[in-house]
Amino acid sequence: MPCKECENGQWKWGERGECQYDSKSECESANADYYENEKTTRIVELVIAEDSEELAIDAISLVTSPAIEQDFVYFGKEKNNLTFAKVDEDKRMVVSPALIPNKQIFRYDPNTDSEYYVYFRPETIRKASELYLKHNNHHKATYQHSDRVSGVLTVESWIKEGEQDKSKLYGFDLPNGTWFVKMRIDNDELWNKIKEGELKGLSIEGYFVDKMQNMSEIEPSEQQLLEALYEIIKSNK
Repeated sequence: MPCKECENGQWKWGERGECQYDSKSECESANADYYENEKTTRIVELVIAEDSEELAIDAISLVTSPAIEQDFVYFGKEKNNLTFAKVDEDKRMVVSPALIPNKQIFRYDPNTDSEYYVYFRPETIRKASELYLKHNNHHKATYQHSDRVSGVLTVESWIKEGEQDKSKLYGFDLPNGTWFVKMRIDNDELWNKIKEGELKGLSIEGYFVDKMQNMSEIEPSEQQLLEALYEIIKSNK
């Protein structure tokens, strides 16, 4: 229920408030308790919008601080790590989780000055990983969620389905349903940033919707209203 501007240029609190504030900041200050409450830990599930499936995972970004708090591992000739050498002798590769099921990811909304967490269910992650390949986005990558970069290609994508998953070979101990990718980095500048430890992980870029908000847009049926009324009557007996 944020502050809204009135026709006379003053501000009011919500739709039914009085136009009594001279500025938006004055309105927000007078109702600071609301914004403080909004900062409490709100947890929101993100889902894929049916009308925007092609945008679910538009690209994968190489970042300094991955939102899922899991660094990738990299290997090449300079690494000389026997474990990785047994798995794949190709060079300039990074392996990383892209999404971890039910992992709470911190978010901040500057429009409401509110802090909250989002998460993905395993079935959403699986669908997102499939759409990522279906729409040929495996060659799309960005640097720090900003500039689109070339020379980065996803060469492998898989969902962990058991304790014998090959992600164990890379030192990961993450839950079933985690989406992993292996990417080849032919971009010299990015590869040097990875080796120097500047870039530490991956972060997805895409379009998801707030399930709670999405569900609230659905008008309840008459039967649902009757069932809800029955539950209220029963609870009051």
